[in-house]
Amino acid sequence: MGIFDGMKLVRIYQCLCDRTRLRILNLLLQGPLCVCHVQQILGEPQVKISKHLRYLRARGLVGVSKFANWRIYRLPARRPLELAANLRCLQDCAAEDAEFRADAVKLKKLRTRIAGATPLCSPVKTRALAACAC
Repeated sequence: MGIFDGMKLVRIYQCLCDRTRLRILNLLLQGPLCVCHVQQILGEPQVKISKHLRYLRARGLVGVSKFANWRIYRLPARRPLELAANLRCLQDCAAEDAEFRADAVKLKKLRTRIAGATPLCSPVKTRALAACAC
């Protein structure tokens, strides 16, 4: 049995009822990210970001891998239909929201800035980003 077997729609909606979690999920739709990158993009304290990521992970909406001191979060490769449908809706709605659009711009700038940096959150090891800004 997989992590999503028997997942209830209510559990998904509980995760989606917080703006910070929505912003995190929207960023992760673009690919895996280190906690420090999520923190940097959202401009929130590390404790708050980690709390929300733990919440999402405990409910199966994100996965995590560890590389040295960094935690790389990603959306699960296999998603139940209910989650996939809600993530598509989130993506569509986020395109209309100024704060979500600003997050996307910050993510793009971050990826461009670190593209050639020394690998720490290495795509070879984590398939995340080329470097960590921690």
